[in-house]
Amino acid sequence: MSSPAMAGRQSVTHGSPASQSKASPGSATRAASMPGRNQTAASRATGPTSNAEMLTVRGQKGATIASSATKSSTPLIETAQSVTVVTRNEMDIRGVLTLNQAVRYAAGITPDLRGGVGTRYDLFQLRGFTIPEFLDGLRLQDSPTGYAIAQIDTSRLDRLEILKGPASALYGQSSPGGLVALSSKLPTDRASYGSVNATGGMFDLYRVDADMGGYATRDGSIRYRLYGTINGQHTQLVRTGSRRFSISPSVTFGGNGPDTFTLLGNYQYDPEAGTYGGVPLEGSLKPAPFGGYLPRNFYDGDARFEKFNRKHGGITYIYNHRFNSDWNFSTRGRYDDIKTQYRSVYDAGYWDADGMLPRYGFGTTEHTRNLAFDSNVHGKLRTGPLTHMIMAGFDYQQQWANETAGQSAAPDLNVFAPDYDMGIDPLETYARYKVNSHQIGVYGQDEIHWGGLVLTGSIRNDWFRSRQIEYYSASNSKQSPSQITWRAGGLYHFKFGLAPYISYATSFQPQTGVVLETSGATHQANPSIGKQLEGGLKYQLPGTPILLTAAGFHIEQTNVLVSIPNTIYNTQQGLVHSDGFEFEAHIDSWHNLMVEAAVSVQRVHDDSTGKPLIQSGRGNASLFGFYTIPKGRFKSLGLGAGMRYSASAYGGEASYGSVKVPQYALFDASLRYDLANVSKSLKGWTVGASVRNLFDKNYVTNCLAYASYGQEFCYYGERRNAQGTIGFAW
Repeated sequence: MSSPAMAGRQSVTHGSPASQSKASPGSATRAASMPGRNQTAASRATGPTSNAEMLTVRGQKGATIASSATKSSTPLIETAQSVTVVTRNEMDIRGVLTLNQAVRYAAGITPDLRGGVGTRYDLFQLRGFTIPEFLDGLRLQDSPTGYAIAQIDTSRLDRLEILKGPASALYGQSSPGGLVALSSKLPTDRASYGSVNATGGMFDLYRVDADMGGYATRDGSIRYRLYGTINGQHTQLVRTGSRRFSISPSVTFGGNGPDTFTLLGNYQYDPEAGTYGGVPLEGSLKPAPFGGYLPRNFYDGDARFEKFNRKHGGITYIYNHRFNSDWNFSTRGRYDDIKTQYRSVYDAGYWDADGMLPRYGFGTTEHTRNLAFDSNVHGKLRTGPLTHMIMAGFDYQQQWANETAGQSAAPDLNVFAPDYDMGIDPLETYARYKVNSHQIGVYGQDEIHWGGLVLTGSIRNDWFRSRQIEYYSASNSKQSPSQITWRAGGLYHFKFGLAPYISYATSFQPQTGVVLETSGATHQANPSIGKQLEGGLKYQLPGTPILLTAAGFHIEQTNVLVSIPNTIYNTQQGLVHSDGFEFEAHIDSWHNLMVEAAVSVQRVHDDSTGKPLIQSGRGNASLFGFYTIPKGRFKSLGLGAGMRYSASAYGGEASYGSVKVPQYALFDASLRYDLANVSKSLKGWTVGASVRNLFDKNYVTNCLAYASYGQEFCYYGERRNAQGTIGFAW
């Protein structure tokens, strides 16, 4: 039986109920302070050989500069690929608590695949594909079976970047859809700073976030920062809740000198994280056989049996050496240790009798230990009129993982008189895995500037090795693929702000599965291959943070596994393609106004089924604006409102045919006020509030239906959720 616990996490086979995985590319880098990259857009426009004075900006990068596409800080107007930046300021204004919430206003996102319930993992799609995450330039490696996976609390982030399309040329194994690059709060060049924020809200939300840092020495050669949070909340289901404790200390040696060395530690403990189940399609998307719909707070589990416990410890180093004004070297590495204990009771996705819901128990204990390193050299060369921004690098990733999984019977639940303490049979172990894997990659990139013309070429070779042992079935499988991936792009930046561009990029993604050839021979599956052609226009109003982007894309993913009915084998002729158009407009704090607008239309098709890729949506649209009153009686009062629309999505095949999840539109609102305008004695104090799904719309975000297995699940969206914050900063 397919477990809904695994749906959306584990990538195995198209056309089967086996769940889909978040792919893992290599590493996206936090902005490196590279001479020649810190210039303002105006100074760069004068050309790379200009004598214009270079302006070095210390502090936070704006929303018009990103590092994920090139592994160095580059203005988006000169990046021949789509990138969406979500700043710390935007997350604070919108009251973002999870990565799922942070990406909702970006074009191309199919959000909240598990609705408002499955929040223990970050579950969304980009351009029709699940995508990997990176933290501080290094991959957050998924577990082989999809349970011991990190979830980074967004309050410890300085910013995030959504890089769209294949990125294996710099990052190795990855999804054709793109990646999300997260950047931690690190020590800054300020003698002393800090903040404490207390938040309360609906469903008994409580949060206390503290952040402080400064100089540890008088000259600032040693700097520190300490962030921590304690938070918790009941979920929108009865009998379930979540809690989190996290602390992240960091220290930087070297100040503003040519050598800097940063150590960042993190420990996060999630003693509980809600539940992960859905509700039957008949009873949510459609009426149940006995008539009517299940309420949005319906819980299908067992309160005494339910458990999710995650412990995540990690330590990161980042070292940068500046040789001169043109060349620098950067290296970073991280060790993560993640342990998860998990068990739950799930409904089977169908009905036995009027109001009686069949259920089963599932649980796992998983432990992963992950190593990741990335080192590269950046430099500038001039050949006649051309300026080359050269980069060459090497990265290495390794993972040790083990898991023990079990299942049990569970009594049917009477939905008219639910009993959440019925006694569940002990789990019976059915699988015990051990997986070791490592990846080595070498890459190079040349970014050529000639006046307004920017040409970028990247190439990489990866060697991936993996061995999986399953002790109960005595299976021992290995795979050792290698792959060359590349990217090429061209862009011309006109002086009046327009920049047309075109790019081509490839990706590869190792797969778990056994392929049966026509000769009768079997072998471990080869990686799936992705490729994208993208073209578009960007326009940045000179001297302003107003950026408009429009892009069209065509993505193909080949070598996709297709299950052979009634066997454990697959063929590997599957083809998935995604075609679409996206538009985004960003105004980042200009004349007291912030605006985020996005529109996307996409078609994602799986040729092996003749249907869209399961859970993929047809596009989205959103608009969020926030205005701060600059003077007068209400000076510093900020008011914001947003609308986000998700087009219909494909939820699989149910007993009645294809599942179409209806479109929906939701509204959000926020406000913020600086209390110093009430009294000078309140300097540093602020209050804020935000609400998601303002009108409490009842909607289904997505479904997973497998008619051949008789399982049809859907997921209710997040209910109205309001919160208020009071904070003090110095």
